[in-house]
Amino acid sequence: MELEAAAFRGLVGHLQNRKDVQNIDLMNLAGFCRNCLAKWYLAAARDHNVTMDYDQAREVVYGMTYDAWKDNHQAPASDEQKRIFKENSHLHADIPGAK
Repeated sequence: MELEAAAFRGLVGHLQNRKDVQNIDLMNLAGFCRNCLAKWYLAAARDHNVTMDYDQAREVVYGMTYDAWKDNHQAPASDEQKRIFKENSHLHADIPGAK
């Protein structure tokens, strides 16, 4: 468990440093994004009876509020990015327990 947690922290830290990488590009290439990581985090919190909401989980992943990240780092998605997102939706991460 300790190794898994360290790997997660490494991934989250890397994404916090790579604010230039857009969530839609992550989704289109890998089928998951920062929001997915937050949903997995939230699902794990619930599995361990930790009280947390989605906004709190996103703050852990983004290193700031989601609104602050969007305002400062999120670029508008192009029509091509949106097309690929929709086309690949069947490959997007399925996150049980996060809804």
